[in-house]
Amino acid sequence: MSNPIPTITLTDTPACAAALLDAAQTLGFVYITLDGSGLAAGDIDGMFTLSQSFFALPDADKAACAITAANKGWSSVGSETLDPATQKRGDFKQAFNIGEFTPASEPQQPLPPLLSAETPRIAAFSRACHTLCTRLLRLFAVALELPSTYFDASHDSPALGPSGSILRLLYYPPPPAGYAPGDGDMRAGAHSDYGSVTLLFQRAGQGGLEILAPGGGWKAVPVVEGAVCVNIGDLLSYWTAGLLRSTVHRVVAPEGETGERYSVVYFCHPVDSTPLAPMPSRVVQERGRRGANDADEGGVLTASEHLAGRLAATYGWGKKDDAAE
Repeated sequence: MSNPIPTITLTDTPACAAALLDAAQTLGFVYITLDGSGLAAGDIDGMFTLSQSFFALPDADKAACAITAANKGWSSVGSETLDPATQKRGDFKQAFNIGEFTPASEPQQPLPPLLSAETPRIAAFSRACHTLCTRLLRLFAVALELPSTYFDASHDSPALGPSGSILRLLYYPPPPAGYAPGDGDMRAGAHSDYGSVTLLFQRAGQGGLEILAPGGGWKAVPVVEGAVCVNIGDLLSYWTAGLLRSTVHRVVAPEGETGERYSVVYFCHPVDSTPLAPMPSRVVQERGRRGANDADEGGVLTASEHLAGRLAATYGWGKKDDAAE
């Protein structure tokens, strides 16, 4: 199966920045090799092992840390519906959202004992993911003809305040009897991500990611071993007046595959108080009055306001109190 997404090796060069920008403008997705990423394969494997152990726990144990409107905690199968317009049932997946850690690597949410015992490992992995996202944002800044550190302060959390950044463990059980993709059943319904940059870690032989092609139609994205999948989120797309593409994607159970799927995702967000004001980039300003460039019309959104609107649409928060994901 051919892969519609390019694979590149990160280097801190203008050529790499240009390659990232090209991928972000066309499909909004790119694979980057672990070689040069600063991430170790063994650390990624350790997170998958920890995730498998957690999701094997009884639901009652996981529910002790159920998700709240703070977007942290455990969500059960069917409790999240990412594409309510076409899905008759919720997503066939479980998830556990882990928010930011303090500078002393302490969690800022309740964790079940199994995860709490591994706090140093989880915190270190979360920091490594954030460091990689900072590097990616610096390369995007260079490509946008901005100072390389343009995004640094806005993403310096928790030093400058909290953010919506989340490390998410995901488990997709084997499709149950009656699972009907033709009738709208999905492992993860069609959606775009909410933040700046997303890192997706997958396992070989556990496919299912599909992206909506610019011309329409779904394209399967094979897993690339030894690489992490990177995609642009809604916030960064809005901030760059749509120049960087936040592509709709979903997770399906590939035809003929009856096994389970695990993934680990890091969603990078700016500090909550960051104003999404027009950025001083000639490349972005040429986009005209779109996204953040149209801020004069409706006022400048903050990062937290942007995220709150997206979460409310996904979970129905505001329609019912603290609905579980």
